[in-house]
Parts: sequence; C-alpha cells; structure tokens
Amino acid sequence: MNPSDSHAAVYRSLETPFGSPWRRGVNRLMNFLCAAVTLAALVPLLSIVLLVLKKGVPLLSWHVFTELPPAPGLTGGGFGNALAGTGMMVGMALLMSAPLGILAAIYICEYSPASRLSQAVRFTSKLLTGIPSIICGVFAFAVVVLTMGRFSAFAGGVALAVLSLPTIVLTTEQALLGVAKSYREASYGLGATRFQTIWRAVLPEATPAIMTGLMLALARAAGETAPVLFTALFNAYWSHSPLDPTASLSVLIYNYATLPYDYQIQLAWTASLVLVGLVTATSIIAQIVFRRRH
Repeated sequence: MNPSDSHAAVYRSLETPFGSPWRRGVNRLMNFLCAAVTLAALVPLLSIVLLVLKKGVPLLSWHVFTELPPAPGLTGGGFGNALAGTGMMVGMALLMSAPLGILAAIYICEYSPASRLSQAVRFTSKLLTGIPSIICGVFAFAVVVLTMGRFSAFAGGVALAVLSLPTIVLTTEQALLGVAKSYREASYGLGATRFQTIWRAVLPEATPAIMTGLMLALARAAGETAPVLFTALFNAYWSHSPLDPTASLSVLIYNYATLPYDYQIQLAWTASLVLVGLVTATSIIAQIVFRRRH
C-alpha cells in the first residue's frame, strides 16, 4: 500500500463524526460542564461568606475584641474573653497533638512503613477522622474533667488535641510521601544517617505540606463546639488560669444564636465572621511564610 494513500485515509477518518471535529465538540462540552459544576459548588460557599459578611460587619469594631459579652437583653460589649479562650485552647491542643502526630507520621513513613504497628496507627487515624467530635468531648470529660473535678481550658485543649491528632498524622504522612526519593538517596550517598536525612532533607522539603495539615487541624479545632462545651463549658468573664472554665467563640456563637435578643444574635454573627477570618488569615500567612523560607 502506498504510504501517501494511508496518510490520506487517516486524514479522511478525522473528518468523520468520530474524528477531530467531534472530539473538539465533546471537549468544549466537557469544559463547559466542568466549569458549570465548579461554579455550582462555589455557590454555597460564597453564599455563606456573603451572609457572614452582611450580618457580621455592622457590629465589627475594636471594642468587640476587648470587652466582655453583655448579659442577655443588653447591648454593648464584645467577646474578648471568648477570643482569648479560643486561642488558649487551640494553642494547647496544637502543642499536645502536633509533636505527637508529626513524630508518629515520621515513624510510620520513614522507619517502619510496613510493620503491624504502622498499619494499626494508619487504621486508627483514619477511623478517628470519622468519629463525631462529641465523642472526643465525652472522652476528655471522662478522663480530664471527672479526674480534676472541674471544667477547664486544659480539658478543652485535650479534647481538641484528640480531635486534631488523626488529621495531623495523615496529612504529615502524605507530606513525607510526597518528598522525592532522590532527596533521601542523595543524602545517604553523602554519608548522612537516617536521622540526619529526615531532619536535614526530608522535613524541610515537606514543611509547607505539613503546615497545611496543621492549619486544617487548627481550623477544625477552632470551629468545634461540642468538645469544648463538654470540657471548658463557658465563662462570662476573663479566665486567669487554664484550670478555670473558659469561654470560646464557638460556644458563644451557639449560646447567643439561640437567644431571642437581636443584639446577641448580631454579636454571634460578628463572632462567626471573626472566627472565619482568623482561620483563613492564619492559613494564608503560614503558607506564605513557610514557602518563602523553603
């Protein structure tokens, strides 16, 4: 068969309904459908953001960050104690869960990836990610609150640490797996030990992804209500010790959103806006800082 004839046959096949014009049409249709589905998925998110902005901005001022919540039926005040309490409990949760989660991920990824212990840790972490947050609150209530005989910010930190730990383990493991093997091989080739390789080569490369996992854990911990309601309860005043009952933004939002007073409901919207803004800003700043360092 003449090669020119075969080329002509290929060109003619492209002109059939199943050839190039048909494929271009299908490609345009799929692109349109993907764009439409993406926009449809963004509608609920944008609706929530716009609603929080609309309801929360009117009361947004400096005094809401520094003053105590008003009594039901009264106006004025803010949620400074709840903001400080949220920061305290989330900070304690990360101090307890981040080192443990990162070290566990390093072990199951770098030291013994195929052992039964590593498989058990992975399975348990995946299982805990699906457990309702109220279970973590009940666990911390039974272990910490009943043992200490009091509600406290420390108990709330323990509950949020248990809630955050599986997310940190799984995201850190994926971050470590995302580091190319060539980094490890080059480090071993230069005579570095396994610890030096992990500390000097693997972890710096995986840091941005690890920070993303930590921010996800922080966002989930900061927005939970049930665990801190069972452990830290609430406090209408400033908490001077981690061993005292402590206010949090999520519990304040829950309490004030159910009250039949317009000002308290508006204050709950403002607290929601501040909580969303803090989580978003923390995530963005952490990503920018660690990417520049990397």
